[in-house]
Amino acid sequence: METRYARKVSCIMAAPSLPEVNMAYSTVTYEPGRIARLILDRPDTLNAQSRLMLKEIDLALDEAARDGDVRVVVVSGAGPHFSAGHDVREMADPELPPETAGQRYQRMKQAYIEDHLRWRNLAKPTIAMVHGYCIWGGWMVASAMDLVFASDDAQFLAYPSPADFWALPWDMPPKKAKEILFEHRVLSAGEALSVGFVNRVYSRDQLEAQTMAYAERVADNDPAMVLSAKYAINDSLDQMGYSASVTNAFHIGSAFGFARTANEPHKAYASFASAQENPHANRVRTAFERFRQDQKADKQQD
Repeated sequence: METRYARKVSCIMAAPSLPEVNMAYSTVTYEPGRIARLILDRPDTLNAQSRLMLKEIDLALDEAARDGDVRVVVVSGAGPHFSAGHDVREMADPELPPETAGQRYQRMKQAYIEDHLRWRNLAKPTIAMVHGYCIWGGWMVASAMDLVFASDDAQFLAYPSPADFWALPWDMPPKKAKEILFEHRVLSAGEALSVGFVNRVYSRDQLEAQTMAYAERVADNDPAMVLSAKYAINDSLDQMGYSASVTNAFHIGSAFGFARTANEPHKAYASFASAQENPHANRVRTAFERFRQDQKADKQQD
């Protein structure tokens, strides 16, 4: 039986090249080419993901998918970090247009489920090139890519409960996912490699060169064969429930989140942007303090 992935490959390979799209971006930098580069470009916020950035990531990836000259897409972050995750200061902005619970649900479902799943199934192979912080929403973007290459100083922290694009049970063995999530623990690049979330680790000064060299080798291959392999693997995971699982995780997280912020979402989110009162920031801060303590203890033992 022909799957939707097989039909998609046939249509993509048979279709003529689409007209070139020239977008102007303000939160990302998109560089077309044989190896297209998509760079999260808000280094002053550690590449925190605003609503606009998420939309521009989607538009840039769509531009790459439409470009017949693009063979591989590499996603990275400007400045010292890949991404510190959600832009909680924007979430707390009282100037944002008010939303009903239904409107907020539809917006978040579009951004975190429909868009992220579309990135996962992009008609090009994708590589997340991660350095520095890869926290919460940063993890989600990396998770939606086909491969993750990381610098040896990269630090990974997943969202601790079901929400948004939450694919941890698929990114690593389920019991390992539970162990990490229950503790809300930061992963070093080495541990992220050992559990299977990261494919390769390089020194920071070699990360870009090695990632681009790998991308060139992928680009040298028949794009139909590469795309067929990608979709066959994605389809195998979907037959086991991948897409349904991440969608259901979003629904579970939405139920809890909307219950917490149903009456005054901006007021509730305002605490997220306060260093003193922000429970999420405190969780992140605690996780990184433990991580540094563990690293220090390991060095002393060595």
